[in-house]
Amino acid sequence: MCGICGFTNATADDASVLRAMCDVMRHRGPDGEGQYLADGIAFGHRRLSLIDLEGGNQPLVRATAEKRAAVTSPALRADGTPCSDPATAFDTGDIALVYNGEIYNYRDLRAQLEAEGWQFHTSSDTEVLMISYLAWGEAMLDRLRGMFAFALWDRRAGELFCARDAFGIKPFYYTVADGGQFIFASEIKAILQHPTYHQELNEEALAQYLCFQFSALPETFFKGVFKLPQGHCLRVSADGSLSMRRWWKPEYRFDHQRTREQTADAIDATMRDSVRYHNVADVEVGSFLSSGIDSSYMAACLAQENPDIKTFTVGFAEYEGERDEISWARELADELKVSNASKHITEEEYWSVLPRVQWHMDEPSADPSAVALYFVDQLAAQQVKAVLSGEGADEFFGGYRIYQTPLSNRRLAWCPKPVLRAASGLMRHLGLRGANYLQRAAQTPEDWYYTNANGVAFSPAERDRLLKRPVSVPTPQQVCAEAYGEAAHLDEVTRMQYVDLQFWLVGDILLKTDKMSMAHSLESRVPFLDREVFRLSATVPTAQKVSGDQTKLALRAASQRAIPQSWAQKEKLGFPVPVVSWLRQDRYYRQVRDCLTGPEAERFFNTDQLVRLLDDHKAGVRDNSRRIWIAYSFLVWYRVFFVEQREPARPA
Repeated sequence: MCGICGFTNATADDASVLRAMCDVMRHRGPDGEGQYLADGIAFGHRRLSLIDLEGGNQPLVRATAEKRAAVTSPALRADGTPCSDPATAFDTGDIALVYNGEIYNYRDLRAQLEAEGWQFHTSSDTEVLMISYLAWGEAMLDRLRGMFAFALWDRRAGELFCARDAFGIKPFYYTVADGGQFIFASEIKAILQHPTYHQELNEEALAQYLCFQFSALPETFFKGVFKLPQGHCLRVSADGSLSMRRWWKPEYRFDHQRTREQTADAIDATMRDSVRYHNVADVEVGSFLSSGIDSSYMAACLAQENPDIKTFTVGFAEYEGERDEISWARELADELKVSNASKHITEEEYWSVLPRVQWHMDEPSADPSAVALYFVDQLAAQQVKAVLSGEGADEFFGGYRIYQTPLSNRRLAWCPKPVLRAASGLMRHLGLRGANYLQRAAQTPEDWYYTNANGVAFSPAERDRLLKRPVSVPTPQQVCAEAYGEAAHLDEVTRMQYVDLQFWLVGDILLKTDKMSMAHSLESRVPFLDREVFRLSATVPTAQKVSGDQTKLALRAASQRAIPQSWAQKEKLGFPVPVVSWLRQDRYYRQVRDCLTGPEAERFFNTDQLVRLLDDHKAGVRDNSRRIWIAYSFLVWYRVFFVEQREPARPA
C-alpha cells in the first residue's frame, strides 16, 4: 500500500511540485520515495513495503516494449542509476506505472504470463500489474483479485490509463486544471500542493453531506476535484480529453436450490481461501478483533493459517456498563489461543485528535467510529505493517438491521397504502411512536432508503432550514435513483444492499478504513471485499441472509465452523462511541456550542437551529447526537483546510 500522485503537461521545472505532492503523503509510504518526470508526465510515489521489499520500488518503468524479454526496472535518474531513494527520474521508457494497493493473486497471474513467454525481473505485484496490461490491455482488470488504484503512462499510445478497484477500497482523486492539465493523487491534500489548482469549497457537497453524513457525490468538497468511481477506469489522451468507462458492476444470480447449510459450507470455503490470499506478504499480517462476528470469524480463519497472529482491539471503558469491546475480544482471543493487544480510548484522547482525523480524511466525515479506527490502527502499527479488517460483510451478507424493514413491512401488506400514509401522519401529529414504521410500510425502499444515514442525518427539509444559503440540489432519493434503477429487477432487501455498495460502503466505510490506517503507515486488508467472496454472496437468496429476527443468517452459520456458536449469533456493536453521553456533559457541551456558534458556523448555518439541537440533546428531550456530530465534524474539517490550512499538530 502506498501513496501515488502525478500530472500531465509536466516540465523539468515541475520537480519541486512533484516532490511537494509526495511529501504531504509521507504517512502513506515511509519506506521509500520515487519520482518519474519525462514526456510531459510526472509520477510520484511513497512506498509502504510489503511485497518484494528490495525490488518493488516505484515508479516502475519498462524501457522498451518491443520484446517480451525487455528490461523492467524502477524509475531511473538521469545518470541511469536506480531511483529507489528520493530523486527524480528522467528515463523515457515506453510504459511507466504508479500503483497503490495489493494484487493478491499476482503469483497466479505471473505464472500465466510466464507461460505466455513474458519475463520478470522483480518479485513484485507491481511488475505483474504492468505486464498484465502489456499482455491483455484493459481486459486485465477482470483478472485482478485485490485492491488497487493506479496510473499507467503508455508512451506508444500517448495515453494515461487510470483505474480503481471494483469496490473502491483504494482512493483515486483527480482534477483537470486550466489548459487541460490532468492532476491525480491518492489524497486530495496532494492535489492542493499543485499551483494550478485553486482551492474552493463545493457547497453542493456540503448540502448532500448533511443528509448522507459523508461525501456522496463524484465531485468532492473541493470544487473541481473528483473521485474516480469504484469499478471504473479512465483514459486521458494527449489533447487532455477524458474517457471514462465502468469496467465492473455488481450482478446477482440467486441459487434457490442450495440449502442454508450448503451455503454456509460454500461461504466458509470461499472466506478461508480469501483470507489465505490476503495473508500473502513478505511482512507479518495481523488482524483486528472485536465482539462482532465479522472480525472474529476472519481472525479465526487467519489463526488457522498462522497460529502466531497478533490481534488488536480498542474500546471505551465506560461504555456498555458491565462489558466493553475489549473484554469480549480478550475472551475470544483466549478461545482462539492468539495474542491480543488492546487500548481503552480516553475522552481526552478522542476529542484532542479530532482535527488530525479530519485532516487525514481529506473530506469531512461524521462517522464517530473513524476516530476509534484511528486509535486501533495506531495500536496495530506498533507491531505489524498490515492487518485484516472486516469491512464488507454487512453489505455482502445482509448485516444491517435496516435490511429487515421490508420484511416487517410485509405484515401490513394487506392495508391500502393511502390508509397507512394517513395513519402515519396522524400519529406524527399526535407525537405517537410508530409513525415512521407506517410511513415506510406505505412506500418502497426507493422512496425512503438512501443508506444508513436514514433517520439519523438531516432530512432535506431540515437541511434547507439549517443552511444560511440553501442550494438547489437533487434529493437523496434522486442521488440514489440510478443505482436503484440498475437493481430494479431485484427484491427490496437486495436493492438496499446494492445502493449501500454504491454509496455507504465506498463513501463512509472504506474511506475511513483507508485514511485511518494510512495515517499510521499501516495497510488494512479486507478479505470480505474479494471478487470471489462477492461472486458467492451474490448467489445467496435474501431468505438466507435476513429474517425478521436475525441478520447475516448464512454467514453466521459459516462462522460457526471457526468460532463458538454463541459468538456467531452475537449482535453487531461495531465501534460503539459514547458521543451521546459526552454531548450531555458540560465540558463537551460548551466546546461544541462554541464551535456551532463560531464565525465558521455563522458563515454556513443558521446557528440558532444548531444550538436548539444541542440544547434539546443535553436536556434529554431527544437524541440529536448524530445531527450535531455531522455539523461539528464539518466545522472542524473546514477550520483545518480553509482557515488554518496546515497539518494539525499531533496531540501530546
